Amino acid sequence: MRVTTNSWKQTEALGKWLGSRLSGGEVIALFGPMGMGKTAFTRGIALGLGVADEVSSPTFALVHEHEGRVPLYHFDMYRVDSWDDLYSTGFFDYLGSGGVLVIEWSENIEGALPEDAVRVTLSRGETENQRVFLFEGLPGEEDAPVFPG
Repeated sequence: MRVTTNSWKQTEALGKWLGSRLSGGEVIALFGPMGMGKTAFTRGIALGLGVADEVSSPTFALVHEHEGRVPLYHFDMYRVDSWDDLYSTGFFDYLGSGGVLVIEWSENIEGALPEDAVRVTLSRGETENQRVFLFEGLPGEEDAPVFPG
């Protein structure tokens, strides 16, 4: 499935749509270069999960935990470049927790992602603020939002 957004507000709204459909146990693997809206998308997922606290990139903490109707575990794997680094994040302990894992910079841990992870590739569209989201492994895509250009 492919969705195009035209602003950070639409990117957040797309995330909220996805978050509202999650029930726990899902892994959302985000791929794409810096500045593509991964954190804005994750803020939207958090809203869809009923998270009340602020969501920011966990760049230096590596993982932020948020309470909502199901827990949200937001990972930043930008600085993870070895299996030892990955183990030190606690990533494998979170996999069976029943929460939703959202992983920025999933390209750095692709070999450790579960087979059923929802893969979301973000890229720049035709304009400065436009973002293209390519979803793989997302069931029930027929009700995806469409944002007018």
